[in-house]
Amino acid sequence: MIARWRWMLTQLTKKLWLRATLFSLLGVATALISILVKDSIPFSLSARVGADAVDKILSIIASSMLAVTTFSLSTMVTAYGAASTGVTPRATTLVMEDTTTQNALATFIGSFLFSLVGIIALSTGAYGAQGRVLLFAVTILVVILIVYTLLRWIDHLSRLGRVGETIDRVEKATIDAINHRVQWPCLGGRAFPQGWILPHGAQAVASVSTGYVQHIDVNALSETAKAEGMQVFLDVLPGSFVHLGMPLAYLVRLNSVSSEACDALSEKTRAALTIGVRRTFEHDPRFGLSVLSEIASRALSPAVNDPGTAIDVIGRGVRSLTAWGMPEFFDTKHANSCDQVFLHGLNVDDLFDDFFAPIARDGAALIEVDLR
Repeated sequence: MIARWRWMLTQLTKKLWLRATLFSLLGVATALISILVKDSIPFSLSARVGADAVDKILSIIASSMLAVTTFSLSTMVTAYGAASTGVTPRATTLVMEDTTTQNALATFIGSFLFSLVGIIALSTGAYGAQGRVLLFAVTILVVILIVYTLLRWIDHLSRLGRVGETIDRVEKATIDAINHRVQWPCLGGRAFPQGWILPHGAQAVASVSTGYVQHIDVNALSETAKAEGMQVFLDVLPGSFVHLGMPLAYLVRLNSVSSEACDALSEKTRAALTIGVRRTFEHDPRFGLSVLSEIASRALSPAVNDPGTAIDVIGRGVRSLTAWGMPEFFDTKHANSCDQVFLHGLNVDDLFDDFFAPIARDGAALIEVDLR
């Protein structure tokens, strides 16, 4: 059960531009801070550093980092294309969120801007003899960081965009989503009562947009429902497709509640549901299983004809489903803390159908797939 602002912050931190921006600002700030603290450097140290030593190193960094960044971007785009055509377009999102790739690109861009600002400041004489010594020391640290990042980047390039590595990412995302749902079966709310019937006078909350439910802030709904003296019965889960006018939830009054309070709770209910154009892996275990099944189906197509990959995916799917049967490994004592909000739990039959049905359809003619 994650608050909406925390979920949105998590999504923001996965963006390449944010990490690159932070590293760029850090590089610029590092180059400028050397100007501010130059007076704290003993003047005797300035004679030990050649006048042109820093200039030459910064020039090398500036020219090489620009080329390395361009090469890395082209490699990254190629890897995205390979993941889209060789695995499935739905898995490309996970490849784009790779932290090693983002850190490498951000380091290269930040180093380039650091060297560029350093060269400009040196040409204007802003550093002086003492500041030049500090800039030289910082430049050596930047060179060490670049070498370390390059070594990691070279090793990472050997796996980036490969079928097996991409499947690993999908499997991990699926297991994480299943583990989260095992710990929070109803996302922090309570399960629908057995044989529940819509009470007379319940107010429906209709969707005002079309797309997939990506996140539900159950905690915010619970606090609002308690304050208004109402119960919220959500009819959707993360991964559900909703359209304009479709009922998202039903509000049931516990006491005499004004229509204005119901309307206000309806708006807050819509605000607690994040609806986007595509499904996400975080809180949608069925999507992860569907993507795994799609990878196996693509491997079984006549154009690819790779039953080995399909067999490998079947094993990964079984491993993912195994996590569903291990609730004893999680602390579930707070799993139903939001007692004013009711949700449907996941159906195990749906999980099996999402994964096995497409593979059984496309692999029926291959005995090795049937045996697995």
